[in-house]
Amino acid sequence: MASIQDRWRRKDPVTGRLVPTAQDGKGLRYRPQFRDPSGRQVAKSFALKRDAQRWLDEQTAHVARGTYVDPGAGRITFAEFYANWSERQVWAPGTVLAMRLAANSVPFADVPLRSLRRSHVEGWVKGMVNRGLAPGTVHTRMNNVRAVLRGAVADKLIPIDPSVGVALPRRRRPQAAMTLPTAAQVGAVLDAADPAFRPFVALCAFAGLRLGEAAGLRVEDIDFLRRTLTVARQVQRAGRGQVEVRPPKYGSERVVFLAPGLVDMLAAHVAAQSRDRGWMFTGEGDQPPHQNTVGHRWRTATAAAGVSGLRLHDLRHFYASGLIATGCDVVTVQRALGHSSATTTLSTYSHLWPSAEDRTRAAAQAMLVESCGPEVDRSRTGER
Repeated sequence: MASIQDRWRRKDPVTGRLVPTAQDGKGLRYRPQFRDPSGRQVAKSFALKRDAQRWLDEQTAHVARGTYVDPGAGRITFAEFYANWSERQVWAPGTVLAMRLAANSVPFADVPLRSLRRSHVEGWVKGMVNRGLAPGTVHTRMNNVRAVLRGAVADKLIPIDPSVGVALPRRRRPQAAMTLPTAAQVGAVLDAADPAFRPFVALCAFAGLRLGEAAGLRVEDIDFLRRTLTVARQVQRAGRGQVEVRPPKYGSERVVFLAPGLVDMLAAHVAAQSRDRGWMFTGEGDQPPHQNTVGHRWRTATAAAGVSGLRLHDLRHFYASGLIATGCDVVTVQRALGHSSATTTLSTYSHLWPSAEDRTRAAAQAMLVESCGPEVDRSRTGER
């Protein structure tokens, strides 16, 4: 039971009056105490009774809500907790590297969790900004470190996440940060690409595949009769020039409906291979191509085409913009790109969909043409 002990006074059992104890005048007078969820008794001393009562009310409320944190917890440092916590997480190899990079970048690695303050996190963010790190990189590292701190909160080592509310640099808007290739640029790169690499570029531009997904494509993943392609795996770096084949990103398993021209290009590529290796594209030996190999081939093709500043991933944006331009809805685009949710699709490509103003103008113009005849359109475009 929770209670507050008066260390200086006790009630006389005979008279009922308060009389001094042996501790009268020594130390702090009031000692509130309660039992934590594990049954251990917790106590603390205060000079004033109102402060003792306030502390006791707060602690018992935390116990009742299930948010109680042992005052003695949190002695472990950030680095020590991360080392233990990360061993229990189910992560892909790429996530392991990203989390390790973020955790190793913090200047408060040796600070006990219970001593970690928002100011520590703010100083770390400011340091990254001063070093010129891109806003997207800062956001990614913050999200990774925040996952560690939330793990500490879940383990009841700290009561709250000290990173909550920390201001981050503004990221560029999608329409400003995104590079959309033109059809002419895509055609020029295709013409300039090595014949064996041309179908790889086409898969990214006309099927929206990510680099790793295209590299991990096998011949049996393509149904040439039904003109479909199944994304069932991806290729990622494994260090020292090696590759690792594993399932695609969460939610990215999908069936892509292929354009007839793309099917013909892929069929010709398969027919031109000297022997059946299983993989649509190969790198060293019989292995799928490494990202560095693909990157070299891409840079060679863009240089030959005279196209600069274009990434292979920009072809995925080209594909998405084409679907949107032809009237595909959000869910259709989401499924074609293998996004885990429609929210991801909207946050990336919402600026490409026609706005309410665009639809209103188009609808009004259609009614005007229907009412007044096609001459209205001709006069608007200067035709006679």
